[in-house]
Amino acid sequence: MSLNAWIWSSLGLAPTLVTTALSQGLPAAQPGRLGLSAAGLARLDSVMQVYVTDGKLAGLVVAVAKDGRLAHLKAFGLRSVEAKDPMETSDLFRIYSMTKPITSTAAMILVEEGKIGLDDPVAKYLPAFGGVKVWTREGLVPPRRPMTVRDLLRHTSGLTYGFFGETPVDSMYRRIPPPANLADLTDKLAKLPLVGHPGEVWNYSYSTDVLGRVVEVASGQSLDRFFEERIFVPLKMKDAFFQVPAEKRSRLTGNYSRPAPGRFLLVDSPDSGNYTRPPKMLSGGGGLVASTADYLRFAQMILNGGELDGTRLLKSGTVVEMLRNQLPGEMVPAVGALMRLDGTGFGLGFNVIVNGRDPLRGSNGTASWAGIANTYFFIDPVTKVIGVLMTQFNPFAAYPIEDEFRHLVYRALGEVR
Repeated sequence: MSLNAWIWSSLGLAPTLVTTALSQGLPAAQPGRLGLSAAGLARLDSVMQVYVTDGKLAGLVVAVAKDGRLAHLKAFGLRSVEAKDPMETSDLFRIYSMTKPITSTAAMILVEEGKIGLDDPVAKYLPAFGGVKVWTREGLVPPRRPMTVRDLLRHTSGLTYGFFGETPVDSMYRRIPPPANLADLTDKLAKLPLVGHPGEVWNYSYSTDVLGRVVEVASGQSLDRFFEERIFVPLKMKDAFFQVPAEKRSRLTGNYSRPAPGRFLLVDSPDSGNYTRPPKMLSGGGGLVASTADYLRFAQMILNGGELDGTRLLKSGTVVEMLRNQLPGEMVPAVGALMRLDGTGFGLGFNVIVNGRDPLRGSNGTASWAGIANTYFFIDPVTKVIGVLMTQFNPFAAYPIEDEFRHLVYRALGEVR
């Protein structure tokens, strides 16, 4: 063993992993030093590789961190099927709804500064919502109380998406013309009825896009500018943006569907697709591209209680509130008929576990969410574990890869306890 290798080994660090990890966002350590089984992580790799070998996914990246250290980072398969480019750990992914926690963080920064009130009516910032009505079988009625910023953060606003539900309101949403920009979207939404009274129903929706517009109005900045100045630059997230810069486009993965086993159909091109040109709308609900490393840094900031590498974005008490179940009574998140999230509630921007009895599912308070192209993350505040899974495949939830990924990470953790 060389002197350098002995030094790294004595510190519990692998030199090749350290070099990669520092370039990927978090310092690295040997899994065993962090309480993670190397054999368990190898088992994780084997299962993930099968998704590629069996022709289910073109490629993917997985990352596991614990106690602020990167324990595992691995790429599988291809970034581009057409070019036969291998996937690399630094590649870029359309994170879609994993944008929501970032937008929620932006809103909470402004809450701390007194520029937004959690229980302020949304109409205070977006007056068009002042006259919104609620759809009922008997007709349109006034809401029992105004829609608030808190409702936007926890998806109890009464808004919808249109493609998860089958109400008449969902049908109206499906006929919304393409918006010119974020302000135009919120104006269009404000003219449509709500699917339920604010605070009385959890419904996955455009809530976080409306929240993004509230951030713009309250801050006086466009959403991309606010993200860059107040979140991305402070956290050294160098690969997060609404539009992929030309010089980084070679790292953008292809987004695929699978019309037949072993065949992939390109849904969004890394060379000329939606994320290679300026977006018409800055979607706080699903518009960002990011690297695995950048999302790890964001997640680590949340796990640290709002701080990373000496830079504080949020007070620790604010993060505690974000990761606390904010839903009243027995309300349970359910995304249409697609999935019911039993044993969980919803905080301010995150799904949170409230009944964590399953050791392979996560501790109470574990925060998570996913993107529609099957990206996924979880943050466990008890075990101090973060998991990030990145791939680009439609449709959402075609495979149980999220559950398998999470279970295998916890199994690797349990093997050395």
